[in-house]
Amino acid sequence: MNKIAVLEGLLFVVGDEGITLDQICKILEIEEDEARKLLKELQTEYEKESRGIRISFLADSFKLTTKKEHIEYYQKLITTNPNSTLSQAALETLAIIAYNQPITRVRIDELRGIASSFLIRKLMAKDLIKVCGKSDLPGHPNLYKTTKEFLDYFGLASINDLPDISIQETPEGEVELYKSKYTENIK
Repeated sequence: MNKIAVLEGLLFVVGDEGITLDQICKILEIEEDEARKLLKELQTEYEKESRGIRISFLADSFKLTTKKEHIEYYQKLITTNPNSTLSQAALETLAIIAYNQPITRVRIDELRGIASSFLIRKLMAKDLIKVCGKSDLPGHPNLYKTTKEFLDYFGLASINDLPDISIQETPEGEVELYKSKYTENIK
């Protein structure tokens, strides 16, 4: 097993949450010295000019971050053509927030089945969602909700103008996620 490759995958999977040295040791079943050595090797690899990411130690955890010297390009990605259409993933994330607000990123991820950090940042950059407080859950994660710009974008007077939806269930009572997740109820 290539432990550096596994470590890189772990750093990718944890995203913005990061991973502690203790967690790395437990997951890889290694001692702290070896974990530090693996992190240093991977960090050295990412420091090369040909790489666009790096390993940062923030808030007592390790996480993959972008290189500061490329920030102007990352800003262009987020702000380029702000009136462009939203991707299917962004629309899905936005719908989850709109129908469940206020909601934490973790809950959004659970409902989508995939990490949503990038999409949340993109939707915030477009002013379609905003942080509206902190949850009482451990760690006090941010709560997200839609904005006035969201209402304008979709031509809604208020959040109450969203169409009613129902989730399709299978005969066994399980939610069918891939065929027709939401259907509009016509009144």
